[in-house]
Amino acid sequence: SSELKQIIHQQLVKMDVHGRIREVLAETIREELAPEHQQLSTEDLIKALRQRGIIDDVMKELKFVTDVNEKERTSAPKPSTHFVDREPPVLQKTNIDPTRRYLYLQVLGGKAFLEHLQEPEPLPGQICSTFTLCLHFRNQRFRSKPVPCACEPDFHDGFLLEVHKDSLGDGSKMVDATTMLSICDPVHMVLIKTDTFGETTLVASYFLEWRSVLAAENGITNVAVELLGVGTESKVSVGVLNIRLEMYPQLNKTLSPEITNTQFALERQKTAEKERLFLVYAKQWWREYLQIRPTHNVRLVKIFAQDENGVNRPVCSYIRPLRAGRLLDTPRQAARFVSVLGYERAPVIGGGGGKQEQWCTLLAFLCRNKGDCEDHANLLCSLLLGFGLEAFVCVGTKAKGVPHTWVMTCGTDGTITFWESLTGHRYIHRPINPDDPPLVEQPKPLYPYRTIGCIFNHQKFLGNCQPSDAVEVCVFHLHDESKWKPMSGEAIKSVCSPGTTSSVPSFPPLCASTIDAAVTSNEIELQLRILVSEHRKDLGLSTVWDDHLSYLLSPALAAYELERTTSVSAGNEEFQDAVRRAVPDGHTFKGFPIHFVYRNARRAFATCLRSPFCEEIICCRGDQVRLAVRVRVFTYPESACAVWIMFACKYRSVL
Repeated sequence: SSELKQIIHQQLVKMDVHGRIREVLAETIREELAPEHQQLSTEDLIKALRQRGIIDDVMKELKFVTDVNEKERTSAPKPSTHFVDREPPVLQKTNIDPTRRYLYLQVLGGKAFLEHLQEPEPLPGQICSTFTLCLHFRNQRFRSKPVPCACEPDFHDGFLLEVHKDSLGDGSKMVDATTMLSICDPVHMVLIKTDTFGETTLVASYFLEWRSVLAAENGITNVAVELLGVGTESKVSVGVLNIRLEMYPQLNKTLSPEITNTQFALERQKTAEKERLFLVYAKQWWREYLQIRPTHNVRLVKIFAQDENGVNRPVCSYIRPLRAGRLLDTPRQAARFVSVLGYERAPVIGGGGGKQEQWCTLLAFLCRNKGDCEDHANLLCSLLLGFGLEAFVCVGTKAKGVPHTWVMTCGTDGTITFWESLTGHRYIHRPINPDDPPLVEQPKPLYPYRTIGCIFNHQKFLGNCQPSDAVEVCVFHLHDESKWKPMSGEAIKSVCSPGTTSSVPSFPPLCASTIDAAVTSNEIELQLRILVSEHRKDLGLSTVWDDHLSYLLSPALAAYELERTTSVSAGNEEFQDAVRRAVPDGHTFKGFPIHFVYRNARRAFATCLRSPFCEEIICCRGDQVRLAVRVRVFTYPESACAVWIMFACKYRSVL
């Protein structure tokens, strides 16, 4: 289907359909809206395009190319109940509301992606590395079609961004250029590379200043955006995107470039001044903190952190209460979701064991679908705040002095709970009192954390000034300034609250999963069966699959996932009973469950073989050996998923 889409796309470009549709839209909006302001639905616009014969033209032209794919169906036939679009659009079709302003952003190809200079042209149907562009603007998210990585990647996508979203007060009035000039939200663009194994890398993260279009002749402007790398390469160019911006409906009067440039300069100046004042305050706060006791200079008190572009930002700006709409129902489910996002330390070039610091903006973290422990902790803290809990990110160390961040919630009754964002585990904290006589029994800490230097959220920053920074003796009386030194809430607000013209990007909304759990489970299971059969064949063993036994493993996998989310285990009795019935007397049953957060069957199989228990099942020899495998994919928001696999075998016991 992707080839067909490509052909259709080329045809559309050849016939300049975009241009013709644009003329009709403009005309329709003019004509239909003259009498009174009414909503134009998608149907009206399609009707208008039909009347002008554009849709028919396209259909006529496409007749020739539709049956190219007929004889080349190589993929396994899909079950008829599932119609799955490989790359479903992230956003539903929006009705164009003609009383609102839109920014039409087109990405018209890229150039100078020099790292891909030697890349050969991919053959049709061949799997190759791809680039995908993800956009976020005022609570709306978009994703481009993946294009093959090349020195001049063939991006051709248009995105309709509503400027009004999160209304500016009077929603009934069409915003004019002057009002739009006050909307300082940039378009955040994140470029992701996906390799042939489905592994993602963050290539670039860019904030596009779109308001130059307000001063453009006839409301259209073309910009060449130079993308810079991330992390250690944040000063190196990775490529250039050609972008065309256009206002819909057209502006009656555009602004002069002097006005827009003055506005930008004023904003930059204001932001720089706020950041300068905060820096002065932070230095003063740090001096006072060090005066409490000299050993404080080795505590992990982190006031600033670098984002993926190497920009130093106050840590509080990485947190914001985030509501997940209907995508997550409980704080514990939120913790499970964050834990199944992939974990990967920021890449470092060369050895030395140094840890490259890179706290990602939320969009970059979600689009990559993986990140460091700080990214996980920031997201979990934001979600727990969204669920109405008092949550903080803790900065400290785990065993062997390894720096680490985790999340803490404070109950109204004073209960302190630690949440490990990488696993979803929760621990109740009961401090040890070092002044107790030796006979008093002290609580045994189960959590892996050793020291704690500071805690913060979107409004507060507190430095630990207790005599010891060991977590086990730490008391979380946050209002006691002899234990926790606070930063001024006003100072934090000046640089971290959204809407201040600051360099802090607003949070994107979470998107629903685009993965079809049933189809993906089937695909992985099929691939695993092939891999197991091939592996056994190499060992000179035949393979007989027991479909009934495979099906019986489902309840166990569902129970494991439920337990990870709720800490409640259920349904084990029925599972055991069913297995006993399926395994006749004198036969032995062995089962091995394992859990992954990626969907690559080959990689999962290689990991399974490293476990002696699993290897024993897969390579089982004996009389009447029957093998079973069951895969269950549980989808979470974005493209996060938990993949449970269970291998099992039954064979006749020979004494």
